[in-house]
Amino acid sequence: MKKQLLALCTLVSLAGIYSCNTGSTNTSQQKFIETANMDSSVKPGDNFFMYVNGTWIKNAVIPSTEGGVGAFLDVYNVTKGHLKSILDSVSKGGFENGSIAQKVGDFYASGMDSAAIEKLGYDPIKPYLQQIAAFTDAKSVLAFEGMIQTTNHQYLIGVGVGSDQKNSSMNILSASQTGLGLPDRDYYFRTDPATVAIQNGYKDYITKTFTLLGDDAATAAKKSATIYALEKDIATSHRTDVQLRDPQSNYNKMAVADLDKKEPNIGWPAFLSATGMKTDSIDVGQPAYYAKLNELLKTTPIDTWKAYYTFHVTDDAATALSSPFVNAHFDYNKLLSGQKEMKPRWERIYRSTDANLGDALGQLYVERYFTDDAKKRMLDLVNNLQTAFEARINKVDWMSDSTKKIAIDKLHAFIKKIGYTDKWRDYSKVTIDRNTYFANILSCNKNDYQYQLSKLGKPVDKTEWGMTPPTINAYYNPSFNEIVFPAGILQFPFFDPNADDAINYGGIGMVIGHEMTHGFDDQGSQFDKDGNLKNWWSSKDSAQFVARTKKIIDQFNGYTMLDTMHINGALTTGENSADLGGINIAYDAFKMTKEGQDTTKIDGFTPDQRFFISFAQIWRSKITDEAIRSQMNGDPHSPPIWRVNGPLSNFAPFYAAFNVQPGDKMYKPDSARVKIW
Repeated sequence: MKKQLLALCTLVSLAGIYSCNTGSTNTSQQKFIETANMDSSVKPGDNFFMYVNGTWIKNAVIPSTEGGVGAFLDVYNVTKGHLKSILDSVSKGGFENGSIAQKVGDFYASGMDSAAIEKLGYDPIKPYLQQIAAFTDAKSVLAFEGMIQTTNHQYLIGVGVGSDQKNSSMNILSASQTGLGLPDRDYYFRTDPATVAIQNGYKDYITKTFTLLGDDAATAAKKSATIYALEKDIATSHRTDVQLRDPQSNYNKMAVADLDKKEPNIGWPAFLSATGMKTDSIDVGQPAYYAKLNELLKTTPIDTWKAYYTFHVTDDAATALSSPFVNAHFDYNKLLSGQKEMKPRWERIYRSTDANLGDALGQLYVERYFTDDAKKRMLDLVNNLQTAFEARINKVDWMSDSTKKIAIDKLHAFIKKIGYTDKWRDYSKVTIDRNTYFANILSCNKNDYQYQLSKLGKPVDKTEWGMTPPTINAYYNPSFNEIVFPAGILQFPFFDPNADDAINYGGIGMVIGHEMTHGFDDQGSQFDKDGNLKNWWSSKDSAQFVARTKKIIDQFNGYTMLDTMHINGALTTGENSADLGGINIAYDAFKMTKEGQDTTKIDGFTPDQRFFISFAQIWRSKITDEAIRSQMNGDPHSPPIWRVNGPLSNFAPFYAAFNVQPGDKMYKPDSARVKIW
């Protein structure tokens, strides 16, 4: 199972908005607050996000290759420049065969060889399409599903290896709902015009795929309708994104023998044998899906399964095939992102390199662009925030002393990972040839599958990372009880060794506090210090916590985007709680520093004001309407404006720093402010 990563932001859904550079370009003369971006006509207490970023937003133009633009994208462009420099260098060849430089360089070179890729068309997937065409019954469908799993792809059975949520020291097999092509189940049932346009675009994409494979228009359209109808039927069995937030109801460990009796059409023992997965039990996250699949395997015509697999295999491979497939794939996905133009080939291939050989590229990256000094400084910040968080826990008035003690024990049990892994992935069994891009991807996929499979039934290795070093993000993993900060995010505007404390604590300090708070949000709070799904709360304290969390749900339910789209407070609960906790903890840690206790102004702003401005400027962004809709429909993170204004409206030091008064739009009386940690 993929780790349950509670991240600072979701990178995929916003088409590259949430990205940052990897390697500081600032000097001691750097102006860390750019006043030209601010809009002094906006009162800080009315809309702090626009006060800090308003002039920039008015003038910003979203590039045609992006779903949005902002501070994150600015520094991401520096990052990708660094990575391009590495890739251009190693792709020239001349490195020892089997070295990481050879594998990274030749992988990138193979992806950049567009002439060879165009010549192949869709030849690389023809062997799979021939196997699909030979389906005769449900058993042959499941046999193909088992085979394709070993190439790290899955369509009807979403299994994976990860820590047992109730015995976090051991790895088990988990099964999750899957089978859909649209982003989630609700896309099949919404009737608003924007979603209907996406539904129709998806159907058109399926039709286009079949015409590229040789079908006439009528046949392709018929297959598209059949696939969509099947997926909509599958979607009825899926839990909603909000329901998926409940770890207790999504933990259902069952014996394989019992599953086989309940779902004989799936044939669990045969499937597990075909995939090499040796286990006597599976954690079935969403049992209703597999009950539905068992039914559909009996009732769905074999030609429907042939069409379904033909499309999804082609869709998965599309970006590695010739340009007609790449273009069709992009034309559909831009409906979700608002991105008007495809990214240049080199950028797409660098992302593929990171996805397939992430630790190898990461090694080359940190050698050039990440310093031990940055790692040490970051650890100091993490430790300072840990101290500040402990003090906050001790001061909360709604939690008993006995529960506080357990919470503090969990806080101090955090595993802290900074920069990059201490145990790089082994790619020795990956074969990379600079002339075979698709085959290179397949080799990486098979290697990754075997890597995951090797962990089944074994003790959990908590040194493992869930992100590559250049990634501009951070996460908390409840099963490991860890906070993780890749090298990519440890740069300005989040962090700069030359910046004053207000800038660093308002930037990366808030990120650290955010991830720490995830250990105590509505999901993380259900896991103990060892990462086990286990209740450690008294009933009274739990009721208090739930009541306070309900207030933040209600607060964010009232916020809108695009005039009428309301934030889903229940879906975004954890991230909104983490943002509120993050700013609280970061501010307290900042006040422990010499500058935090001073009043000396820089650029006309007090240290406290600079702290809050730093926080707001890291979320500076302008996003396409399509990307906003995608985020609002399924992303557990709120849009940037509310990630700033929402938590600050609850925070008394912000009121003091900018003299927020009754009548200001962000003002809330003290009794109405949400206070959790």
